[in-house]
Amino acid sequence: MSEHLLLAPLLESFFRRRLTKQRNATPATLASYRDALRMLILFAAARLRKKPAALALDDLDRNLVLAFLDELEEKRNNSVATRNARLAAIRSFFHHVAAADPASFGIAQRVLTIPIKRAHIEVTHHLTGPEVDAIIASPDQTTPRGRRDRTFLLFLARTGARVSEAIGVNANDLQLERGRSQVLLHGKGRRDRVVPIPQDLVRSLTALLSDRGLSHHQPEPIFVGAHNERLTRFGATHIVRRAASHALSTRPSLGDKPISPHIFRHSLAMKLLRSGVDLLTIQTWLGHAQVATTHRYAAADVEMMRRGLEKAGVSTDRGARFRPTDAVLQLLASI
Repeated sequence: MSEHLLLAPLLESFFRRRLTKQRNATPATLASYRDALRMLILFAAARLRKKPAALALDDLDRNLVLAFLDELEEKRNNSVATRNARLAAIRSFFHHVAAADPASFGIAQRVLTIPIKRAHIEVTHHLTGPEVDAIIASPDQTTPRGRRDRTFLLFLARTGARVSEAIGVNANDLQLERGRSQVLLHGKGRRDRVVPIPQDLVRSLTALLSDRGLSHHQPEPIFVGAHNERLTRFGATHIVRRAASHALSTRPSLGDKPISPHIFRHSLAMKLLRSGVDLLTIQTWLGHAQVATTHRYAAADVEMMRRGLEKAGVSTDRGARFRPTDAVLQLLASI
């Protein structure tokens, strides 16, 4: 086997030199790319009946990569977004191959022609104000776990933080002085941002820090699990779903919505949008890299109005003529 077709040296230089030293990739990016390439190598080894260490670069040709992507969707039931994320990692590796080993340029070029798959963008789900309040109020405040849960839910709802940002907050990221309370969130791609904290969250955080014996200047996690380790993503999701389950008795509509920590982020964005906050401010608040990501909230608001018009018996076809019936006037008056 010729030296330039060996896979192992290219994989090693991709992670050690390109991602770590040249691009200073975050641990999350390294983990994501590692998992994608590990899955590809295991798939190739099983398909070609070779040991992973015996694979050569030309084994990872365009047809094999396409078969791998198909398996992600068809057998592993991955979403189009997950499929595209795996492909992004593979493409990044083959960009490195093309630059590091010109003799393998043809192999890399054929893989790089695989396009990103278009995905259907669904209407963004969010919670109403009463639904958010019901979930936040459901934990038992007489127990330490209940007080932690309520504070965590309140933190998600008031800051719009991603779950990774919320569980990553330390006590020294907080500034709880009256009048300028804020928290430093460590976002994706090392993009940090400062978000204001309302007084109800200030009181809850202060009580939680007191319960745990922490000061505002300690680099210790705020939200911890049963063994005082930093709360995990799985634990955060469990807290949210448990609280939503308890709130079902007062808000049955919660049973129709996909409940996860991220739904609080969408809910805050919709609340800000309906309060007259512009999309650029919402983009900055939520830490979106592009304003196009924030536009989906405006689209969701338009979609809700369309559904309301349909319930009122008005056609929303582009060719239909709009006639403001009494039902429509009542609907618009209630918004």
